Amino acid sequence: MSENIIVALITLFGSGIGSLCGIVISSKLTNYRIEQLEKKVEKHNTVIERTFVLEEQMKVANHRITDLEKGA
Repeated sequence: MSENIIVALITLFGSGIGSLCGIVISSKLTNYRIEQLEKKVEKHNTVIERTFVLEEQMKVANHRITDLEKGA
């Protein structure tokens, strides 16, 4: 009888430790993936900002070209 209880307790602790380890590993993997996504989003946002600046510069350049063509 006591052997069954000991085996059951060992099994319980083993299952608990295994579950906790699985949760910790899964959490670390999720955090890593989120960090990688954040890096990709930051790169994307930088490209968008640079594109906006270039578009504004093109508008100014086109306006100056138009003014020069009118003056010539």
